Amino acid sequence: MKKIGFLSFGHWSPTARSETRSAGDTLLQSIDLAVAAEELGADGAYFRVHHFAQQLASPFPLLAAVAARTKRIEIGTGVIDMRYENPFYMVEDAGSADLISGGRLQLGISRGSPEQVIDGWRHFGYAPPEGESDADMGRRHAEVFLDLLKGKGFAQPNPRPMFPNPPGLLRLEPHSEGLRDRIWWGSASDATAVWAAQQGMNLQSSTLKADETGEPFHIQQANQIRRYRQAWKAANHTREPRVSVSRSIFALMSDLDRAYFGRGNSSDQVGIIDNMRAVFGRSYAAEPERLIEALKADEAIAEADTLLLTVPNQLGVAYNAHVIEAVLKHIAPALGWR
Repeated sequence: MKKIGFLSFGHWSPTARSETRSAGDTLLQSIDLAVAAEELGADGAYFRVHHFAQQLASPFPLLAAVAARTKRIEIGTGVIDMRYENPFYMVEDAGSADLISGGRLQLGISRGSPEQVIDGWRHFGYAPPEGESDADMGRRHAEVFLDLLKGKGFAQPNPRPMFPNPPGLLRLEPHSEGLRDRIWWGSASDATAVWAAQQGMNLQSSTLKADETGEPFHIQQANQIRRYRQAWKAANHTREPRVSVSRSIFALMSDLDRAYFGRGNSSDQVGIIDNMRAVFGRSYAAEPERLIEALKADEAIAEADTLLLTVPNQLGVAYNAHVIEAVLKHIAPALGWR
């Protein structure tokens, strides 16, 4: 059994063929798609975070709105760039969204990907100190965030407060019990996957990773997951970790599907991203019978417990609900995912 959700990058553009022509369109349709996905039986609604782009950015208002409109579906991010984040303020936002959802938040965080502007985090007031890289800064912010989520008091109370204080040191509020176990790290390399395991975070692995062996993407990703699980076991954590992978999967059920995605399956691509040689995983698009056979060979999907379907959000809510439903009804049962 696998949990199956969707991952939206939340693009918008004022073009004739786009169903999301503004930020408002994207935000409102993101909520509607989460509601539709829950009604279809999907397990998760996840949203990407990019700054300085015509895409979803500040995630917590959206997560809270989705939480208020849904009852069961997991709500998450994939991922929040921690180079841009104040961990203290983020704890308050995350705690609030998680309490509104009733404990359904699955928060994906990471060092982040290349952004639209040079050193964008500097515009947010953050800069790594001497001897530290921006990646180091992102991981340091993450470690502070994780520590704060434990809910331990650390701040000396005012002896003359506006309102009465409980005894002892004060923590940030609102605190959501259990959220610490629902933090995921988006990892592009084997080494950061091991680090995530040591920190007690779940693992998110996307459609690209560092090309560390020259093998096909799904094999490298499967090995990354195995190394993560080994590191988790060695760290003696007391719970079972979760692992997600992202895929672009389109079952060709209609002429419209074939018009959009019927050019056949793609292949892995290798390129340079952020000074790193990376391998980009293929997309899957075929009639259900052929799609099932192709997906059987994907070792990383077999290793993961959660599959996130990357959706073309600019094609609108109805079409994306159709994409999700086709996988849930025509692909997942045949592969034992349901």
